Amino acid sequence: MVLLALASVTLGSECQTSRPAPAATATVKSAPVKPAPATPIDAKKAELGGKTWEPEWDAIVENAVPPEMLSTQVPRDVKRLCPRFYDMSETDKRAFWAYFFQGLAGAEAGLNPTTRAHHTEPEVATRDQVSGMSGRTEGLLQLTYADEKRYGCDFDWKADRALKPHDPVRTILQPRNNLECGVKILVNQIIVQHKPLLYRSGYWSTLQPGRPSYRVFARQMTNPPAACGLRGKSSARPATTTTKAEAEPGRSAQ
Repeated sequence: MVLLALASVTLGSECQTSRPAPAATATVKSAPVKPAPATPIDAKKAELGGKTWEPEWDAIVENAVPPEMLSTQVPRDVKRLCPRFYDMSETDKRAFWAYFFQGLAGAEAGLNPTTRAHHTEPEVATRDQVSGMSGRTEGLLQLTYADEKRYGCDFDWKADRALKPHDPVRTILQPRNNLECGVKILVNQIIVQHKPLLYRSGYWSTLQPGRPSYRVFARQMTNPPAACGLRGKSSARPATTTTKAEAEPGRSAQ
């Protein structure tokens, strides 16, 4: 009986030691984030104590950028803003896009995430099919609730309509939702539709060469990441001052 008990204990030990170890849980890592430089309006606002671009917004943009926006599928006119774009590392390309959207947010909303604008120009004062409002754009990139249907953006008009217009809790005003939507809109333009980055019929008038608001955007693109190899000023050569950039937000051309 003693021998039998010992054999049972030995067998039990062998079974425990031979049991396979649990598989390691795979972790999904975000892309390496490299802080983008400050645009002129961001530097000026930091000096004056105004609303500045938040560091976490770099991470939002850089993690939202799909592989296609790091490839040769990006239209050639990106070199006007970042001459060495195609030769840079993926990390530097992501930093460029973070800087690009910082510049766009500076031109569109003065870097203020709760900015709302009402436009009366016939070509842009169209009725939003979701909210029913006409000519209203909101947030860092001046977007609309209709973009939820067009591009799959994370906006919730039913929830937002019960909140005050400038309440930062509103989904369209939350920087993550607004910036991620902006990336989707740009992907649709330059990757899906194969249109230029700076395009006269694009979503944002600030990215349409020849328009006054484009000068505001171009001025913000004079300090891109060093890896871009931009010497001197951007090829756009804008004449608008930083003060005007804060006062004259661009318009999202729908």
